[in-house]
Amino acid sequence: MIPVGYMHKLIAASPPNWGLAQTIYSVSGCVSENFADYIDFWKHNGYWLFDSPEIIDELAAQHAIDLSDTTHFYYEVCKTEFDGKTRQWSSFQPDDAFSTNVAIPHEKHLHGFDVVTFSVRTAPECSPLSCNALAETIPVNQYCLFDTFDEAKHALESGAFEKCEPGPYRIFAVYTLE
Repeated sequence: MIPVGYMHKLIAASPPNWGLAQTIYSVSGCVSENFADYIDFWKHNGYWLFDSPEIIDELAAQHAIDLSDTTHFYYEVCKTEFDGKTRQWSSFQPDDAFSTNVAIPHEKHLHGFDVVTFSVRTAPECSPLSCNALAETIPVNQYCLFDTFDEAKHALESGAFEKCEPGPYRIFAVYTLE
């Protein structure tokens, strides 16, 4: 897994018919929103996330954004992405227009693995488990994530994501900071 960065998010509750899911810790900002429309600040890294929590804190202070109700996340991503049409895994690189120097957290707590779409090849787009309500039919944990990397990979390779947002798809490890 590759360290890709940080985000602060407002966590949404999941619908009651999504199995074990109680909250949505998705990487995408579709359901559990990002702390702001952050791309306009142009402080993100080549993975379109932030290199450290301090960068987010500085932006919040500069733009009077209240972070008190947000949860602090750290993400890592699989070094390959899955193309649902060709059914192949291939490598990808961060956007070289932005510097990327992710600070690794001293303490982090793994909550599971999310599958995220990247059709535009920039920022994380949709997390089909929540955005397309796949959590209604695919077993997820209390955070609306897969418990293991292998579960996420198997779901992709078995076609579970065929009728949702277009890929390619990347598998993210989702952590909160202690």
